[in-house]
Amino acid sequence: MTSERTIDLNADLGEGSPHEEFVMPFVSSANIACGGHAGDEGTMQGSLRLAAKHGVSAGAHPGFPDREGFGRREMHFPPGEVTAFVREQIEALKAVAAREGVRLAHVKPHGMLYNMAVKDAELARAIAVAAKGSGLPLYFGLAGEHSVMLREAEALGLEAVGEAFADRGYAPDGSLWPRGQAGALLPHNQAVAQGVRLAREGVGTAVTGETVRVPARTLCLHGDGAEAAELARGLRAALVGAGVRVVAPGA
Repeated sequence: MTSERTIDLNADLGEGSPHEEFVMPFVSSANIACGGHAGDEGTMQGSLRLAAKHGVSAGAHPGFPDREGFGRREMHFPPGEVTAFVREQIEALKAVAAREGVRLAHVKPHGMLYNMAVKDAELARAIAVAAKGSGLPLYFGLAGEHSVMLREAEALGLEAVGEAFADRGYAPDGSLWPRGQAGALLPHNQAVAQGVRLAREGVGTAVTGETVRVPARTLCLHGDGAEAAELARGLRAALVGAGVRVVAPGA
């Protein structure tokens, strides 16, 4: 008899999408934008209330202070400034969560801040310092042997949770295929199939055809597109149908 397979299903939310209320019921963790690339007190409150309603674990989703570029443009700051703006964003969400009676569980960087931290140890450490100072125990980062962001989080005593992406294409080294290039965003059926394979086997297929090892505990789908609700529903059903239990880390 084989042991039960489990996976967390997370989505990046609190970014002003009108589809959020249709995504939340199907995920187990919500990464809530907290004022950097998107989000304000009102959106944070709304997302936290939705998460509480559906029993979804909530966490902070800090990004570069770049609303115009939605946090997806490369930016450079001294490490101390990175720690300061990440900590400020986390604390903003914590304040709203405290008023709503919601316990936050994790931190997951957003967009280009995340992508740069995968390979930049100094940046990864600056983000992890902020996460550690916030008191949130879990840290979501790209799974794989080439990801320094999890290594830096673990070095500070955070519980690092390796993350895979159902709806993103992979490069042969396990990093995400650059946005804007063909294969970066997967269509619905391909994303569902990739998500199930990542959850069951811990591997995916790179855009260039190579098999990529992705030892993940959490699986992300992006919550800001019109197709997000359909993907969330379809992926959750496919995971359950494949014998995978969907549950937040530590639940």
